[in-house]
Amino acid sequence: MNPDIVFYEPAALNYILGQKLKEKFKDLDWVPIENHNNIEQLRTNPNTEFARMKRHLIIGVRKSLKYTPNHKVSDFLVPYTSSGCSAMCLYCYLVCNYNKCSYLRLFVNREQMMAKLIKTAEDSDRELVFEIGSNSDLVLENTLTGNLEWTIENFNRSKKGLLTFPTKFHMIDTLLPLDHKGKIIMRMSVNPEMIIRHVEFGTSGLKDRINAMNKMAEAGYKVGMLIAPVIFVENWMELYSELIDQLADELTERVKKQLFIEIIFMTYSYVHCAINKEAFPNAVNLYDKSMMTGRGRGKYWYREELRAKGEEFLRNKLSEKLSGIPIIYVV
Repeated sequence: MNPDIVFYEPAALNYILGQKLKEKFKDLDWVPIENHNNIEQLRTNPNTEFARMKRHLIIGVRKSLKYTPNHKVSDFLVPYTSSGCSAMCLYCYLVCNYNKCSYLRLFVNREQMMAKLIKTAEDSDRELVFEIGSNSDLVLENTLTGNLEWTIENFNRSKKGLLTFPTKFHMIDTLLPLDHKGKIIMRMSVNPEMIIRHVEFGTSGLKDRINAMNKMAEAGYKVGMLIAPVIFVENWMELYSELIDQLADELTERVKKQLFIEIIFMTYSYVHCAINKEAFPNAVNLYDKSMMTGRGRGKYWYREELRAKGEEFLRNKLSEKLSGIPIIYVV
């Protein structure tokens, strides 16, 4: 990411990370704001500005540190050091409102967030897993802040607990030499290369993602994988079959021995339709009325019979090519 402008809460400069970012991006214009969650001058931008706003960097102080219980890979979803992303996946679930969620927001009070993580982990009577990447892609964020290195090194102070995060990026080399003590679970999101190129704009290619999994496992990290989101494009069976073949061929045995899989079918929305039509007029249209049904106000997902067909196909193909690797949930 190459930011073009910084919007910042003046209080952010009272923190060490805020000062470091001020120095790192000193050549950019810094525009003071009252609240990272409500930037009035961006709210009036039309949808056509969506992609351009992805280059804006917002720096603030995270106010809410409330954890949300989760029962998939983690015990809690944790508000952490960033929200939003500079990538432009056409289905992104963070895009609930283009002028709030399109750009990357960095939160500088990481010491406060880390203190709560360690206290919660150590106060528990069992080993807890904390999802720290549900609001952003921390591998991408790390290229700007170094927060993943900082997080791994500082969470080592905790006697208990594990941290996990998903990613669509491959820039993990700075993590490889760290003493992570087996407390980190990286989960790589994968999709067929055609879908990555035409739907997941600005993310790493499939081969780079696979290589990143192999490197992380070799460095002793725990590694998981999301096939997500599954999108029923015209030749989806062929594409996902090729994807699983490639995974079987290119993932190392070290990855396969400890891998687990999550499968998530795409959810779409009225907001996505409106933004993508204007921001990416030549992009593929992911909304297909014949295949989708309502799921709450303004949201759509694939009809149950299609989801069942997709799940059966993926389970059979995975059983054939990646036998013995657990599928921990399908949604």
